[in-house]
Amino acid sequence: MLPKKKSKNRIVLNLVICFILLALSALVILFRQRIIDQISVLQFEPTSEILSLTNRLGLSSEGKFYFYASHPELESAADFNQSCNQTNKIENTTSVLGCFTSSRIYIYNVTDEKLNGIREVTAAHEMLHAVYQRLDDSEKNKLTNLLEAEYKKLSSDANFADLMAFYDKTEPGEKYNELFSVIGTTVADIDPLLESYYDKYFSDRQAIVNYNKAYNGVFKDLSDQATALSSQLDVLSKNIPTETAQYNADVNTLNADIDLFNARAAAGDFGSLNQFYLERANLESRVSAINDTRASVNADIDKYNSLLDKYNSIALESQQLYNSIDSKLAEAESVE
Repeated sequence: MLPKKKSKNRIVLNLVICFILLALSALVILFRQRIIDQISVLQFEPTSEILSLTNRLGLSSEGKFYFYASHPELESAADFNQSCNQTNKIENTTSVLGCFTSSRIYIYNVTDEKLNGIREVTAAHEMLHAVYQRLDDSEKNKLTNLLEAEYKKLSSDANFADLMAFYDKTEPGEKYNELFSVIGTTVADIDPLLESYYDKYFSDRQAIVNYNKAYNGVFKDLSDQATALSSQLDVLSKNIPTETAQYNADVNTLNADIDLFNARAAAGDFGSLNQFYLERANLESRVSAINDTRASVNADIDKYNSLLDKYNSIALESQQLYNSIDSKLAEAESVE
C-alpha cells in the first residue's frame, strides 16, 4: 500500500508544480514588458550629466523608471543626427531636439545657458513617448478623449497649431502620441482627470512647463524687441526722406531769398533802415528754423542708425540661439 501512496503524492506534487509553472508563465506573459523594462533599468548606468538632468525633471519614481528604461543619452550634433536619423530629414522648418526611437531616448545637448531648461523639456517629452508606447488600447482610448478635448481648447493658439502641423507632416498617425507629450510638457492648466494621469509620472509637472515657458520666452522676447524696433525703423525710413526733401527745398528757397536781399541791399532798394532790419531779422529767423530742421533730421538719422544697430544685434543673437538648437547646422559648421 505504501508505494501507491507515494505515487499519488508524486502526482499531486507534479500537478502543483505544473500549476505554479503555468501561473508563472501567465505572469511573465502578462507583465512581459514590465520585466523587460526592469531588467533594462537594472542594466542602465546613468552618466553624471544624465543624473543631473534627472534631478531637475521633477519625475515621480514611475516616470524615472520609464526614463531610465529608455537608456537616455545626451548627444553632440553628429551623434544625435545619427541616432535620430536627422541627416535624412526633409522637413527643416523646426529643429528636432530629441527622439524616442528603438525604445531609446536621445537628447540633443544644447549648451547655451540662455536656453536653460530646453534639455529638461525635451527629456520629459521623450519620456512620455516611452510611456505612451507601453499603454494598452484601453488606456489609449481613455486618453484620446481627454487629449482631444485639450486639443480643441488649444487649436486657436498659432504656435500650437504650427507645432501639430509639423508633427502631422513628419509623423502622420501619431497625433495623440505627440499630444500626450506636448500637452504634458507645455500646458499649465489642463483637465483634472488628465492632470491626475500625468501625476503618475511627474512629482512636479509644472516645473517642466515653467522650463518650457522660460526658454521659449527668450525667443519671444527677442522677437518682440525686433518687431518693436522694426516698426520704429519703418516710420523713420519714411519720415527721413520726406523731411530731408523738405529741408533741401527750404534751403534752396532761403538761399534764393538771401541772394535777393543782398542784391536789394547793394542797390539801396530799401525804403528805410527799419524795413532793412525787419527783412533781415525775418531771414535770420528762417535760418534759425532751417538749422533746427537740419538738427532734427540729423537726430532722426542718428536715431535710425542706433535703432538699426540694436535691431541687427538682436537679429544676430536670435539667429545664434536658433543655430544652437539646430543639430544639422551645428554638424555642418564643424566640417573644415
